[in-house]
This record gives sequence, C-alpha cells and structure tokens, in this order.
Amino acid sequence: MTSQKVLIVLTSHDTLGDTGKETGFYLPEVTHPLEAFTRAGLMVDFVSPKGGKAPMVGIDLEDPLNKAFLDDSEQVSRVENTLNPTQIDPAEYGAIFYAGGHGTMWDFADNQELAAIAAAIYEAGGIVGAVCHGPAALVNIKLSDGKYLVANKTVAAFTNEEEAAVGLTEIVPFLLESKLIERGAKFTKVANFEVCVVASDRLVTGQNPASAGGVGERMVELMQNQLTK
Repeated sequence: MTSQKVLIVLTSHDTLGDTGKETGFYLPEVTHPLEAFTRAGLMVDFVSPKGGKAPMVGIDLEDPLNKAFLDDSEQVSRVENTLNPTQIDPAEYGAIFYAGGHGTMWDFADNQELAAIAAAIYEAGGIVGAVCHGPAALVNIKLSDGKYLVANKTVAAFTNEEEAAVGLTEIVPFLLESKLIERGAKFTKVANFEVCVVASDRLVTGQNPASAGGVGERMVELMQNQLTK
C-alpha cells in the first residue's frame, strides 16, 4: 500500500425521516479531518452514493476550518460535484473516510458499491475511517473471508445515548451503536459529545463531531506507518 490518496465519502440523503427537516453530511466532520489530510500532503477525492451534489448541514462559520472551506470555491465545487462510486478505482487510495451527518443513516449501510470499495482498500493494506454517523457505512462491510469488517474490532460511533439526547431515536432507521454491536464490534464510548477516537488494526473510528479531527490525525499516522514499512 503506497497510495497517498484519501477517499472521503459523503451522504447523498437530504431528508431527516418524516420530520420535514433537512439533513446531509455534517460539515465539521469533513473540514477537520480534511485539514489533517492536507497538512500531511495527502490528496483527497470526494464520493457519494449518488454522485453529484452532497447536501451539507452543520454550517458554523464561527469554526475557522468551516469558514475557510466555504470561502474556497474549489473545495465547495468538489462537494457539489462528488464522484459516483462507479468512477472509483480502490487501488488508487490508501484510505477511505466516511464523514457523518444523519443522512448517512439512510444511504450508507446498504450501499454495496461503497462497501466493496472500502473492503478492497482495507484488504490491500489501507485504512478505513469513520466518525459519528459515518460508521453506518461499516455495518454491512464484509471482507473476502465472509466476516464483517467490524467483527472483534473496537469501534466508536454516535451512541444510543447521544441519539436520545438529540431526540432522534425514533426517527433514524436503526440505532448505530446497537447495530455495530450486533455485527460483532467491541463498542467503546465516553460521555455524550466528548472526544473518543479509537484505532483497531487499520480501522479508525470516532464517536461524534468533536472526534472528527482526531480521526483524521490517527488515520494520517497509520498511513505514514504503512508507507514506511
């Protein structure tokens, strides 16, 4: 594994169940890992289940990384014109990162094309990362031995308690913590909305938005370790 490219996956889903509210990818869960990737000199591509424009939420302009991203027309164009999974060659990437946002709960888990891309990157020695609701993508990824990627790995993601705290337990199609445990993951968590980042083999996960930057940094460390082997 020698690629210095990272594939960032964004949701294509923009409606929050039947609430009438908008959802999408959560901007800080892109901008903070992206800063870690670019600081390390890594190239980044964006993909989404449907390709094209990925819906964006979490636009806090008090966050300097968010503001810098939105002020960069080239970066904005990239999330408004994401690649389609059919355009992706997994062999080009040393890592794949699934950004969160509630939209992921509707279109990440059952996307077989993205699951195949992630499995190929992982089995080639690459890194898989996800934060907050991004680990929804992990619940159905199987490796070539037929086992779930998360089986027997320590994993963090948005917790059942956090889902209850934001009042969406009955809205999301499944509870992420419960589903990951069902798939054999060793789920780890801290208090609501506190930082929690865990690396298990070459799988890096974070609990919530506060953990996004740390996931990016840990992925960079693992990629650099792979490149020096």
